[in-house]
Amino acid sequence: MTTARRPPTLEDVAAAAGVSRATASRVLAGTGYAAPVTRDRVTAAADRLGYVPNPAARALVRGSGVRLVVVVAGADATVLDDPYVDRVVGAAARVCAPYGLGVALHWLPTREPAGLRRLAEDRSVGGLVLVNTTEAMLAAIPRALRGRVASIGIGSALVPSFDVDNGGGTAATVRHLYATGRRRIAMVTGPHWLSCAGRSVGAYRQVMSDAGLPVRLVPGDFTARRGRAAADEVLARWPDTDAIVGISDATALGVIDRLRGAGVGVPGDVAVTGFDDIPLAAMTTPALTTATHPVAQIATAAATAALAGRPAPPVTVFPSRLVRRASG
Repeated sequence: MTTARRPPTLEDVAAAAGVSRATASRVLAGTGYAAPVTRDRVTAAADRLGYVPNPAARALVRGSGVRLVVVVAGADATVLDDPYVDRVVGAAARVCAPYGLGVALHWLPTREPAGLRRLAEDRSVGGLVLVNTTEAMLAAIPRALRGRVASIGIGSALVPSFDVDNGGGTAATVRHLYATGRRRIAMVTGPHWLSCAGRSVGAYRQVMSDAGLPVRLVPGDFTARRGRAAADEVLARWPDTDAIVGISDATALGVIDRLRGAGVGVPGDVAVTGFDDIPLAAMTTPALTTATHPVAQIATAAATAALAGRPAPPVTVFPSRLVRRASG
């Protein structure tokens, strides 16, 4: 019979590093002074043993909260209705569950980034995961929260960033459309204030420029509703369009719905691609050509970093790959 190996404890780390438990705790929690050589020995021992601090226990000792808050920036509270947010919260909950930590969802108006101060004053908050992060949000993070914040999006020297390679995924879909003979390719964009949307637009522009093709952009907001309206705009402005790149799968599905309603064949007349590879993308008619977006992996990494209490890589980018299906 195989006996499961118990997880390493703080005492194990202290013994391996040749320091007291209090010193090991101080180094791993990032509180108080320890000589650089001592910090190096403790962190090396923790890494070698695979020690994972218990966020709940540390939070209770430090009085730094017993719940993780997922903070989603948006112009209004409808941003919380995005299925993407549900996936982020679900992944964060799976990270927190083994430690008895709760997860809360909070809408932060884009015009009020200073609202983060209220969360800093709430002693039940153990850490934050920022979604749709802006420079203004990063600048507004109170000192009391530093070291307990991770971003899905842009980051800073003090806030680690986790995100998908939007540019790479978008470039792959546009190159695929070009390879299949499409030459008049339009794109439905995302909110201009989001860095991820900017990366996608930049990648689209680059591929079109390299191919000597005209750029055709219409504004979007990641929703199917706006995708429908954007399809109308594309058809009105450029009736010869033979492909439309959606900033998201929801956008692309809205585009397809409107095109089919107008008697435009997909992909016969106009090819359509998305971005995200949501479960529904493979079940639509036609099935949606898209690029992957590992939301669960990204959110898991961000939640883990927000609770870890020690430095994380400043920027972690997850790859996106093309998924060829029937729509384009």
